[in-house]
Amino acid sequence: MPATQLIKTRIRSVKSTRQITKAMELVAASKLRRAQAAVARTADYARAARELLTFLRQSGETIDVALYQQRRVKKRLYIVVASDRGLAGAYNSNVFKAFARAAKADQAEGIDVAVISIGRQAGQFVARLKGVETVGSYTNFPDEPDASSLQPIIGTALEQFISGEVDAVEVIFTEYVSTLVQKAGGMHLLPAGFEDVEVSEDVKIADFEPSAEAVLQTVTIRMLESQLTQAIYSAAASEYSMRMMAMKNATDNASGIIEDLTLEMNKARQAYITQELAEITGGAEAMK
Repeated sequence: MPATQLIKTRIRSVKSTRQITKAMELVAASKLRRAQAAVARTADYARAARELLTFLRQSGETIDVALYQQRRVKKRLYIVVASDRGLAGAYNSNVFKAFARAAKADQAEGIDVAVISIGRQAGQFVARLKGVETVGSYTNFPDEPDASSLQPIIGTALEQFISGEVDAVEVIFTEYVSTLVQKAGGMHLLPAGFEDVEVSEDVKIADFEPSAEAVLQTVTIRMLESQLTQAIYSAAASEYSMRMMAMKNATDNASGIIEDLTLEMNKARQAYITQELAEITGGAEAMK
């Protein structure tokens, strides 16, 4: 029964693959819970930071502050957040499509494009693009970065913006909405406070001590760091959510293939038995 043995071998192979995808699904689910907690823990702070930066810009106190200066964009820096590994469904491709659209629109308007990539997949994608300058590339980036992890990235962005090397900084990442919904898109980072957000009354009536100028000098960079941190937290939650769903689908597909192969094997065995019975019956009839 060579056909049956071949099908058995295929079933064992698919079962082995199913064990791997199931394990990866469980690992992603575990990491997703931690990432969801990180997103929820910092969401209010990040939202307040955006409102505060917007309010400070609208207050007129930022006229002479370099980080708030809006100028004609001749070169834009993108911070592209993707993953180090694949097998996460459309997670990486959605980020790359969002970045490609933005970069194409800039180049059509004569705006130069520079990139800081986070994640091996992002670095490999950017390296294949023409007319895009790579300013930095980071791999094995932590899901919950601390100040030391963020400092090289935010420091490079601030230095290039203040020096006039770039005129705007955008973050391309995947916003985590729920386990089933993630949205790849962009977030404005620099110049500070120019993101279109509604300022709550709590921020409008706040008193700045010792002065708004002192707050601008000491707090703005922290607020920008919090925005980038929240984007990375959200991207991590989106990655693990999409990886979990991709591995679940792969596991379900493997189970379906095993069922089909088992049915095929049973049919092959039945056909073999039927053939043997027919041969035995034919032999018996011939001996009469």
